[in-house]
Amino acid sequence: MLDPITIIIIAITVIVSYKGFGDYYFFDRFKFQPAPILKQNQYDRLLTSGFLHVNTTHLLFNMLTLYFFAWYVIRFFAVHTGGPANGSVVFAVVYLAAIIGGNLLSLFFQRNNYNYSAVGASGGVSGILFSSIVIDPTLELYLFFILPIKGWVFAIAYLGFSVYGMKKQLGNIGHEAHLGGSIIGLIAPIIIYPAIYEHNKIYILGKLIQIAVLLVMAIKERK
Repeated sequence: MLDPITIIIIAITVIVSYKGFGDYYFFDRFKFQPAPILKQNQYDRLLTSGFLHVNTTHLLFNMLTLYFFAWYVIRFFAVHTGGPANGSVVFAVVYLAAIIGGNLLSLFFQRNNYNYSAVGASGGVSGILFSSIVIDPTLELYLFFILPIKGWVFAIAYLGFSVYGMKKQLGNIGHEAHLGGSIIGLIAPIIIYPAIYEHNKIYILGKLIQIAVLLVMAIKERK
């Protein structure tokens, strides 16, 4: 059975997104945009933008991904935090922290680009996805819901593409949010259950080193 907190998160995201589809002023007020955040102190955008989406396809892809991986992460958190209720709460905290963390990284890279804007739950979804990969690096994912791929292989490709997209500004995609959310997702299971680092040390160190190198490359590119 799907966890109630997951249902609530998905329901709120769907409601807010559809409100944004039909209300330009609502969408414009709550999307991620550096100028209002930095000049008008509208820090709520760091979170609210994660509940808005560009269109139904964007919304559906993010919510389906969250749906497929939420139970796995919640189960892990439940085992190591004292029960299902605690696991659900920790899951929600990690999800929201990943949205904010992703947007903070976006703000760092886009702080001088006042034309930049972004929406989507991708930072939070990336956090949950990467938490599942830390929990079990050999977890089998399905790329585009069809092609099977091991979690650790996907993580390498995903992080590399995110930084490449950041450097090249590919499409209307918040690559920085993806990367920032992934970082939160990587460290959350270690904070909750430090022993997992020993179990999956090689995979985790590999991802952390890759992130550090990619971030340095991206920062140098922006200078």
